Amino acid sequence: MYTLKKSLGQHFLRDENICRKIVEALQQQPFERLLEVGPGGGALTKYLLELQGVAFRAVELDEEKVQYLETAYPALKGKLIHRSFLDIDCPFDDPFTLVGNFPYNISSQILFKVLEWEGKVERVVGMFQKEVAQRVAAPPGSKVYGVISVLIQAYFDVAYLFDVAPGCFNPPPKVMSGVIALQPRKTIPVMAGRKQFFLLVKTAFNQRRKTLRNAVKSLFPPEMLLDPVFQKRAEQLSVEEFAALTFKMNGNNG
Repeated sequence: MYTLKKSLGQHFLRDENICRKIVEALQQQPFERLLEVGPGGGALTKYLLELQGVAFRAVELDEEKVQYLETAYPALKGKLIHRSFLDIDCPFDDPFTLVGNFPYNISSQILFKVLEWEGKVERVVGMFQKEVAQRVAAPPGSKVYGVISVLIQAYFDVAYLFDVAPGCFNPPPKVMSGVIALQPRKTIPVMAGRKQFFLLVKTAFNQRRKTLRNAVKSLFPPEMLLDPVFQKRAEQLSVEEFAALTFKMNGNNG
């Protein structure tokens, strides 16, 4: 068998019903290529390997789990990438779907990697700590609406699918979990550029209790700050409003 490593944030799914629900959610849309992140003990993997007509790969950092998986599931031979998900190159040349019980200690970084691969990732169905899942799905005005909400929602439609209780894992985490689905948006908000958009959103939420006028004043010409939108706080702005503001930033106006 295998051991569980706290350093890698390992909490392995053991509830077959939840595994089946994730696979059902995954199959709501057809796909030809699939990458599983952190297969661990293979609870989800064994169902994914049964999917017909799908090119499947899995990325696993833990050497011990790689050896266990290749022994327990011979069909995985040649399909396992023994590295951290954060360090790999795009695993397929064509668009692919991403699934996983994502390691909670790198869940935000996983989402930023998905943003880097925007255009390559056709769908994500993933389990996160519930608090993170709620943040990603949060609407403007919500207390948990923040940087990750805006950046992900600029490129993906987010659906919160269902909760997962601690008892569904071994060992049980101290928190609830949540499964969400990300679907690329048909229309990405018009912005001056991704770099400006990311900078604006991160700067605005860095001092989220302040009005935008105070939080982002270094990014805009003084006359622009007279616009009433700058009286709002970051959490009150929609993704589209942030995108529109990028055209008024220093170096982008006129």
